[in-house]
Amino acid sequence: MRDSKLRVALVAGEASGDILGSGLMRALKARHPEVEFIGVGGPLMTREGLDSIFPMERLAVMGLVEVLGRLPELLKRRKQLIAELVAAKPDVFIGIDAPDFNLDVELKLRQAGIKTVHYVSPSVWAWRQKRVLKIRKACDLMLTLFPFEAQFYTEHDVPVRFVGHPLADDIPLDADRLAARETLHLPAQGAVVALMPGSRGGEVAKLGTLFLDAAERLRSLRPDVHFVLPCANAERRAQLESMLASRDLPLSLLDGNSHLALAACDVVLIASGTATLEALLYKRPMVVAYKVAPLTYRILQRLVKSPYISLPNLLAQRLLVPELIQEAATPDTLAQTLAPLIVDGHAQTDGFDQIHRALRRNASRQAAEAILELVGEAR
Repeated sequence: MRDSKLRVALVAGEASGDILGSGLMRALKARHPEVEFIGVGGPLMTREGLDSIFPMERLAVMGLVEVLGRLPELLKRRKQLIAELVAAKPDVFIGIDAPDFNLDVELKLRQAGIKTVHYVSPSVWAWRQKRVLKIRKACDLMLTLFPFEAQFYTEHDVPVRFVGHPLADDIPLDADRLAARETLHLPAQGAVVALMPGSRGGEVAKLGTLFLDAAERLRSLRPDVHFVLPCANAERRAQLESMLASRDLPLSLLDGNSHLALAACDVVLIASGTATLEALLYKRPMVVAYKVAPLTYRILQRLVKSPYISLPNLLAQRLLVPELIQEAATPDTLAQTLAPLIVDGHAQTDGFDQIHRALRRNASRQAAEAILELVGEAR
């Protein structure tokens, strides 16, 4: 590869993308003598040398109604970004997650002769599988965090590289349970159960009471148990405090600190979502539960092609952890399923260890090397 400046464009749309992008930028700088970064990112990417064209927060929109309300601005921002990047002619464009925004940018840039990479696969393997046709047109390379995603793209003729997951690099293979309990002022002896009903208000509204009811049932089976519940923000804490007002549970509410809660606990009752990967990486046995509106569930049953909903089971390609969904998720069933895992969860944790080691690949370095190989081919 020639020693001239490498111009890399990146776009991240939310905090998780900013974390991935900053790690990737560090890895690229370590492997190329001179790199210039342009695009859109947050404070971590800015610290690594990105001059963001506009604030990343303008892309961070959750929910259908919110997206519709911001649609004119999002379309304007995308048009502006495409025009600036086509004019700048970067050696490569990397869209980090945010597929609804980034795939359209990638398609236009690729049509303009710019190499394009998408980092973090959308859940195309689970639902809306026809999106893979657009991805094939938009991307010169897909970088996936999980091996089953790479297998899906290979089967659909999309150039792909499985790079591993940065969390698997960051989380130790053997977390110190006693040290975490000391930090959180939790009992050194006895069982500690983490309750993780989700980070969004709607999730907590649907699952918070259910999880607390299950905790009360579990306490009748295990009187020594103590509960810990990390709150994503002040709003979630207030929401949960109102649910706890009439209860007498030995429970510690935390402001954030979800990783410490996972390190400290013996077992987790957890909502389906990305937090299940974190519980897996901390090797904590878990029961996964989820409830949505009945109509939403019927629609999802038709759309979703995967046999499992939780990442541990998708990664294991088998039913490694219990999934209690909709009517199956009752307080009694959750408590009865959790109780034996406090005593012995090795059937789960042995599988978790294998998955952790498979995902622990130095993801940022792997991604940087794949991108540099692609750019080298372009030259």
